[in-house]
Amino acid sequence: MEPRILLLGAPGAGKGTQSKRLADAYDIEHVTTGDALRANKDMETEYGTPREYMDAGELVPDGLVNEIVNEALSSADGYVLDGYPRNLSQAEYLTEITELDAVIYLNVGEDELVRRLTGRRMDPETGDIYHTEFNMPDDDEIRERLVQRDDDTEDVVRERLRVYEDNTAPVIEHYREEGSLVEVDGEADPDTVFDRIAAIVE
Repeated sequence: MEPRILLLGAPGAGKGTQSKRLADAYDIEHVTTGDALRANKDMETEYGTPREYMDAGELVPDGLVNEIVNEALSSADGYVLDGYPRNLSQAEYLTEITELDAVIYLNVGEDELVRRLTGRRMDPETGDIYHTEFNMPDDDEIRERLVQRDDDTEDVVRERLRVYEDNTAPVIEHYREEGSLVEVDGEADPDTVFDRIAAIVE
């Protein structure tokens, strides 16, 4: 049986990086809400299609996100879920539609999250993401054209973390009370974090 993993953590905690590694290591699907919505943007539901909300720049309602995630999970043998559930009602829905083998929370302090997110730089020509401390390109020409995205400035980052905390803290509490949550110190280097997660999944 392929593992079914839920990875939780704040923006900047490393969910994307670790999810991709898990998907490769266990040959399972990497399911993110954004990808699932884009892949099914014309799927008809009682709430309309994802495209209608995305084109209008509006938040996609829970019911629609739930249906899309259900669709993505039903066709996957094993998966790592990244970016869902974002609130308690989504967490309760997830319990109804699937059995999770591991619920892992990447715990990273706020100052470290701010440092990681504000250090991100994007290459406007390729869309590649770099970091001022961990991962700068060797090529001077690329280095010179890197820009900081508007949503990576410190004020915006702290606001994003506050919103995340308001919405997702109850989700983490929900799994903690259920007894299924395993915390991993996400401040270690990526290889160490991955080894810790893999040990839990095994």
